[in-house]
Amino acid sequence: MSQPADLTRPADRDHTRMAGPTRIRRPIYNDILPPCNNACPAGENIQAWLAHAQEGRFQDAWETILQDNPLPAVHGRVCYHPCETDCNRKNLDGTVSIHAVERFLGDMALNEGWVPSIDAKPTGKRILVVGAGPSGLSAAHHLTLMGHTVEVHDAGPVAGGMMHFGIPAYRLPRDILDGEIKRIENMGVKFVLNHKVEDVVAEKEAGKFDAVFVAVGAHLSKRTEIPSRDAGTMLDAVSFLKEVESGTPPKLGRRVAIYGGGNTAMDAARVAKRLGHEPLIIYRRDYEHMPAHTFEADEAMEEGVKIHWLRTIKSIEESNFQVEVMAVDESGRPQPTGEIETIEADDLIMALGQDTDTEFLRKAPGVEFQWDGTVEVSENMMTGYDGLFAGGDMVPSDRTVTIGVGHGKKAARNIDAYLRGETYTKPAKGALATFDKLHLWFYTDAAQRPQGHVDLAKRQTSFEEVVKGLSEKEVVYEAKRCLSCGNCFECDGCYGACPEDAIIKLGTGLRYEYNYARCTGCAVCFEQCPCHAIEMIREPDGQA
Repeated sequence: MSQPADLTRPADRDHTRMAGPTRIRRPIYNDILPPCNNACPAGENIQAWLAHAQEGRFQDAWETILQDNPLPAVHGRVCYHPCETDCNRKNLDGTVSIHAVERFLGDMALNEGWVPSIDAKPTGKRILVVGAGPSGLSAAHHLTLMGHTVEVHDAGPVAGGMMHFGIPAYRLPRDILDGEIKRIENMGVKFVLNHKVEDVVAEKEAGKFDAVFVAVGAHLSKRTEIPSRDAGTMLDAVSFLKEVESGTPPKLGRRVAIYGGGNTAMDAARVAKRLGHEPLIIYRRDYEHMPAHTFEADEAMEEGVKIHWLRTIKSIEESNFQVEVMAVDESGRPQPTGEIETIEADDLIMALGQDTDTEFLRKAPGVEFQWDGTVEVSENMMTGYDGLFAGGDMVPSDRTVTIGVGHGKKAARNIDAYLRGETYTKPAKGALATFDKLHLWFYTDAAQRPQGHVDLAKRQTSFEEVVKGLSEKEVVYEAKRCLSCGNCFECDGCYGACPEDAIIKLGTGLRYEYNYARCTGCAVCFEQCPCHAIEMIREPDGQA
């Protein structure tokens, strides 16, 4: 824990301010940035909605989430919660289960039929969004709240993009996804489905749109050449998942190999298991260096998926896969050893990553592309063509649902500013409330409430959602585990500790203020603030 060493000169404890030495520092109330908020790719004010949830104000909590993210029920299931990775409580007894609370709030909103209010006056501006995935849906939501008219064009038969066709139902039930999309549609967003945009400039002009946001997902699977003779079926993971989702799974043999080590590979293997196949994953790295999140691989192995680590396919002859054994070097990269093994499998699913189809942007003057086909954008997310913005999988970035939603919000703010002839400037981030800044005198042990899982046998044979949610009582408990890092939560620690009665309590929700005529700068309030919402600053000249 940090200590307020040398913050003041020795102070006279006589309650008369003028009797003591000159005060050289004074305390101020100054909220700083919680690490969970800082880590969220969607920019959610996590600490604020947790505070509502712990008091049972669930709709207020949900509405706070919607200021940054229109898909809380989705995110409570599929986000990899970097907020929890950075949660300060991990240094005590375990992180706050933020995603589980968010899931509960999102589900409650769907069950109760909550809708966000649109207070902005109609602007008369029309925006085209190309792509109905997480980034496009986010942009449509935020732009609508700003008073703009939004139309979403998508080549698919349903909205949702890769959330619908790439994330299996055992992770994201379709009624949950469809419900959150329906709420966005009910806000006034128009969806034009089964409509592939071939020329974005022509589309913009034909619809008389004032701006365009393109957010097409990465649907094109990467390929690699594998010498093969009389081999079984070879298909890519994205196509496999789409066909299964569409109700027409491909006919495969008993043993199905999946080539790759990312989350899509794990999903493809787990889906194959549910379809009655015997899936096995072949991947050139080891467990410690795979791109998939560890819980994805762990759940796959629990369900009976066999993983051949440190193996790369060299050739296939009928059902014989010749694989080379790899070894990890000091940098974590796999290196060939020359040792060859044979693995038996009937068919192969390639899961080596995806690219985005950006051909429809090639006719837009000024648009520039990276070597991998992604689109170059400025800080305000606009391409080289005026009024054409891009985000999500289309721009250089990690590809997750949460990052896509964050891009959609950022694009909406920049598009709104562009339409008003202004430039959006993102507020600078403040100091971070790291664990070493906390004074946790109030801390008591309170372990995280685990989420239940469906019985393993059922997981292997059905698409029922694997992870269960928390009850209302458990959600309130989890929310109360938040340490409120960097933000005052009116614990009265400073108020009760001040020896000079220099702190004035303003009432519930209004916090406190200092009476500097009494304050000696002793820093006892600073020491007693558990969450570091008090700073000691040098005394302004002439005001001691």
